[in-house]
Amino acid sequence: MLNPSYDTRQKTNNERRLPSWREMNWDTSPEAETILFRLWREAPAWRKLEMMEGLNRAARELALMGLQQRFPNASTQELRRRLAQMTLGEELATRVYGPVAD
Repeated sequence: MLNPSYDTRQKTNNERRLPSWREMNWDTSPEAETILFRLWREAPAWRKLEMMEGLNRAARELALMGLQQRFPNASTQELRRRLAQMTLGEELATRVYGPVAD
């Protein structure tokens, strides 16, 4: 089994290397890490989906808060359109939702 403490990923000249598990969780003891991985591994599929749903919801809320800070006068509709652009890309968001209102 791969040990997430070590980053064996290679990077190209144009890529930034993402931090390894160990770099992001330097304050987690190996014992706690072992328990956490065991709990994740043993969790039923419905629980894993539930956890991912919560993470996706939190990421969406953080993205919307960032957009609200960048565009304080934007309507809710404009913020949702800008979120679509962030998640879908400019071309698809424009095809589905139309252009961003300036």
